[in-house]
Amino acid sequence: MNATPSNHAARRQATTVTATLNAWFVANARDLPWRRDGFGAWGILVSEFMLQQTPVNRVIPRLEEWLARWPTPADLAAVPPSEAVRAWSSLGYPRRALWLHSAAVQITDLHGGIVPSDIDDLLALTGIGDYTARAVAAFAYGHRHPVVDTNTRRVIARAIAGAGEPSPPSRGRDLHAMGLLLPESVHEAALFNAAIMELGAVVCTSRTPHCDVCPIRNVCAWRAAGYPEYTGTRKTVQKKFAGSDRQVRGLILAELRSTHRSVTDAELATLWPDAAQLQRALASLIADGLARPAPDGYILPDELASPSTIDR
Repeated sequence: MNATPSNHAARRQATTVTATLNAWFVANARDLPWRRDGFGAWGILVSEFMLQQTPVNRVIPRLEEWLARWPTPADLAAVPPSEAVRAWSSLGYPRRALWLHSAAVQITDLHGGIVPSDIDDLLALTGIGDYTARAVAAFAYGHRHPVVDTNTRRVIARAIAGAGEPSPPSRGRDLHAMGLLLPESVHEAALFNAAIMELGAVVCTSRTPHCDVCPIRNVCAWRAAGYPEYTGTRKTVQKKFAGSDRQVRGLILAELRSTHRSVTDAELATLWPDAAQLQRALASLIADGLARPAPDGYILPDELASPSTIDR
């Protein structure tokens, strides 16, 4: 069956977008550790865990410290989860540290210490969702898979669909849209996965897109339509951090990280004036496995309270 003119136009646009973005990326990509030759699948997996909802500039120093201490999954698996939580420090969303530790144990026990390359095997690991599994398979092993993150979705919404913002996430729709753009060449496909993310991160940004320097501005459907405002469903805005349970959780966790002994109720009481909110935050940390009761206080997961503390 012959393709319709609209299909021909769509294919030409896709070819132009992919070729232009790949060339732009080769010339302009930021020098990030996980993009360097020889970085390895374990390093890429750790970076993907750390980069979830965390800025790149905060991740890089923590990633380098982490990999210097635990250069392989087996190295991380050999220490208690409390050490992973402590090393996570101020990255935020500390449950990711527990998940990464659990994934390291699974990789060591089930895969001989080698990060698997198969998406289903990756999805079976603790804390790994569809994006991370595809990112590791594509960026660590060069497999041809569409990889979709928030930046990817935004670029596709604007350049291809002509919308100012992407619709709410839909795994099937988003992967299909990215799949239509993905080059057949394995090498070019891996490059494009990174290139479109990079464009969304540094040029086609959410609040202040730099359309005047965008390499695909001449084929951008949003620009051609006159930059119409987005009228669809918007994502929920996260509540402010100051005074929130998240802030109190962070204070408690910082106190637990600062010592290898039990932290008493009296010590925790000094951290926050609202006793009810403090107890609510503490209960949520326990429920998440980030803290556990000890004989006279609370400690990090799987960390032994010191005998002197227990006997007191």
